[in-house]
Amino acid sequence: MSEHTVPEETVMEEHVVESDLAGERLDVALSRLLGISRTQAANVIGDQRVLVDGKVGKRSEVLKREAVVQVLVELEAADEDAELEAVPELELPILFQDEDIVVVDKPVGMAAHASPGWRGPTVTGALSLAGIRVAGIGAAEREGIVHRLDVGTSGLMVVAKSDRAYSSLKEQFRSREVEKKYHALVQGHPEPSAGTIDAPIGRHPDHDYRFAVVNDGKASITHYETLEAFAYASLLDIHLETGRTHQIRVHMSATKHPCCGDLTYGADPVLAKRLRLERQWLHAVELGFRHPGTDEWVSFSSDYPADLVQSLETLREGL
Repeated sequence: MSEHTVPEETVMEEHVVESDLAGERLDVALSRLLGISRTQAANVIGDQRVLVDGKVGKRSEVLKREAVVQVLVELEAADEDAELEAVPELELPILFQDEDIVVVDKPVGMAAHASPGWRGPTVTGALSLAGIRVAGIGAAEREGIVHRLDVGTSGLMVVAKSDRAYSSLKEQFRSREVEKKYHALVQGHPEPSAGTIDAPIGRHPDHDYRFAVVNDGKASITHYETLEAFAYASLLDIHLETGRTHQIRVHMSATKHPCCGDLTYGADPVLAKRLRLERQWLHAVELGFRHPGTDEWVSFSSDYPADLVQSLETLREGL
């Protein structure tokens, strides 16, 4: 690969480093860009399949803002006799759309966009199937995506349909202008019942797929208020000042009050089973921002899906 030629059986996936990844090591940034573990990212880099500004990348090199990261992705050979693997279909409710934006109510089990290892439904895929064209900015599988929700988190997302919307929304998220409100059912009773968690978040030192509060992490601020207290849990109204990966889940776990059902971050599996939860109880209930076309403030809200409603009813009935 010394001449950086691209074999016919591969495609080049390109990413431009934005401020949230500037200053990160290449292996760390690649794991976040592709949604893979740092070990997997290191292997891809070690195979010389990653270029930074046209040169073969090194694991430990620090990325600069607007650097161009290119990844050679191998294509699987087509097997005419093989049956196509069925991708689960999920309905993607569309709450609003115009020439600039589309606001969706993402269901649990749907990823924001495609990533290595994920074979399920995606927001970008569902919009494409619905004939909705999004902004042609960013990596091919992430075009139009300006923020994300975890696969196991439901609720509101806005996707850019125009280039001006993409630029405007990315800047609004970057400058913390966007209003993001979540409701979370957490174990126990936070003390105080309302407050702010200001603790830096970074990769977990022992588990690539998790994040944690770490000294050298990025600034992360979560505001919360108790809406309703139960015998074993509390329903919180949460406002994010920053938007780190898994921020609510990490911060609540760090305070010994993980989201109910969130086994990845220390939730009690017995309580999760009694509440019939198969994912973290976390829902993006409100989203507000300046409309990229009119500059007017717009806001949207989302009701709880059935599985979260059922868990609350179980608690209100006394578990």
